[in-house]
Amino acid sequence: MADCQQVGILLLKLFLAPLLVVTSTLAGRRWGSEVAGILVGLPIVAGPILFISYLQHGADFASGAASSSLLGLVSIAAFAVVFSRAAGRFGWLATLATSWTAVLAMDVALSLVRVTTLVAFAFTLVATTAAMILMPRTEPEAELEQPASPSWDLPSRAIATGILVLAVTTASGALGPNWTGLLAPFPTAMSVVATFVHAQHGPAATARTLAGAVMSLLSFATFCLSVAILVRPIGGASFVLGAAVTVAVQLLAVRTRETLRNRRTTLQP
Repeated sequence: MADCQQVGILLLKLFLAPLLVVTSTLAGRRWGSEVAGILVGLPIVAGPILFISYLQHGADFASGAASSSLLGLVSIAAFAVVFSRAAGRFGWLATLATSWTAVLAMDVALSLVRVTTLVAFAFTLVATTAAMILMPRTEPEAELEQPASPSWDLPSRAIATGILVLAVTTASGALGPNWTGLLAPFPTAMSVVATFVHAQHGPAATARTLAGAVMSLLSFATFCLSVAILVRPIGGASFVLGAAVTVAVQLLAVRTRETLRNRRTTLQP
């Protein structure tokens, strides 16, 4: 039985998050880079990491990790701003290195912070609002036919995501719940998608992608809050409930954004 569980966990590590990244990429090709950002900003990597942590280490560990993940989202907001700003000046490698440095520095600082789950949730809301203000402004995406992507594009994204998820989850036992939580929302999928967009489509498309990702941090935070509070009393069902609430919050955010955009368009002379 233990061997079967370990095999199942390994399969989750290797296939779930990469599959979700590929799905986000295909959706972006169909509906635009901002949609890809919205999807990749959801807990498509952190969710599997937290769930694997729950299976491996129990509800107390998962609750602490989910609470720390709320602080980790502050680093994600910083990543989106730094990456989108740096993309206008540097190539993809320097942009990625600069952004990861900012994230790790922020994570080190946040690892020293000890706050309640609700206070951590408030930190995330403030950081997300600040990121929305600081993101570079771009024009809406033009309705142009996208050039065909190379055949290695999707496999490369999936492999890169799988390697990063495997590294974080394998180290989770040694890291403990605090660092596991901080690193669970590490911009794994976001880095992969943003880097490929930057290399293939330029800084404007990158900024639109990351603007969508920032908006998704609100629903991401709701997921972490739900798991942190509910995983002890209801166990694995907290992940299902958290996912449902995440989708509901994201749909509300998208609808609110579209309403505000339409209102601004109507008011323009």
